[in-house]
Amino acid sequence: MQSVLPKIKQEMTVMFGLFGKKEEAAPEERLASLQNKKDWAGLAKAYYELGTAAMEQGDLNHAQLWLHRADTIYSADDTTYEKVGDKLTDDCSDRIGTLEDEEGLLYNAVPAQIEEKAEELNDLQVRIWGLLSIARLVRLGERLAALPGCEALGQLGWAVDMMFKSLQQPPTQEEFQRLMDLCNSLYELNGRPVYYTGQVDVPGGAPFQVFDLNGMMGVEQELNDYIDSHLRLLAALSQGAEELPAAGSSIVACALLPDYYIRTGAEELNDVPQIRAELARVEDDYRFVSSSFTWEQAAQKISEYKQLDILAK
Repeated sequence: MQSVLPKIKQEMTVMFGLFGKKEEAAPEERLASLQNKKDWAGLAKAYYELGTAAMEQGDLNHAQLWLHRADTIYSADDTTYEKVGDKLTDDCSDRIGTLEDEEGLLYNAVPAQIEEKAEELNDLQVRIWGLLSIARLVRLGERLAALPGCEALGQLGWAVDMMFKSLQQPPTQEEFQRLMDLCNSLYELNGRPVYYTGQVDVPGGAPFQVFDLNGMMGVEQELNDYIDSHLRLLAALSQGAEELPAAGSSIVACALLPDYYIRTGAEELNDVPQIRAELARVEDDYRFVSSSFTWEQAAQKISEYKQLDILAK
């Protein structure tokens, strides 16, 4: 009787894909291989498989991480979207929608809490609250700016100072144009190969991947939205408009960077010292902007945050 073992082994290899032998490449090795080949459709499928497996095991943080990476890749390019196929994209979107209803996930709970608190603030207070969070990204942005294609992230320090100053006095046309160019560059970062493959060393920690910005709706996209709103505010003020664009609060959570910690081994985000420290800063900043602060006090706080290494233990 002919042995069926070879056939079973072959079927298991196909079934488990990421974890099969050739072949027994670990998930990290499979992902690295796809990145090196610039096989974006294959990379999206690999992330989707990791996300579905995590979700079925009840590991919602990793499901959030991997499914959103898959969605980001295939949503950025029509050709990749077509290669991945509607069946996968539809299921991935459905799963992401399910995760969005999980109130216990930090990815959902913190933005909801921030939005609720922002309703108690006026427009200027919300904008300052957001600027304080952006200031804490400056040092990370400077590191990432060393990667070709990520140079825009190195301008966050200038952008924070310019936007803060322009809340007090009108900017020059050159400053306005530079901020607009930065806004566009941040929007275009998502979808570039470096977004999927780039990484920088972190002293005393695991390397930080550019793709780790993808959590919390995409840090670079949140930065784009915040700066775009600020540009619209400046334009409206220069034209003497009576109705001004409202500030958004979603940028306040931008320095949490949960994807980095989940990817590098954290099981519970609330137990990560850097996450706890950042949540404390967000709360402290809320109390600050709720008080009768002065421009000088806000400037000092921004200056201190720009020197902060938020990834340091």
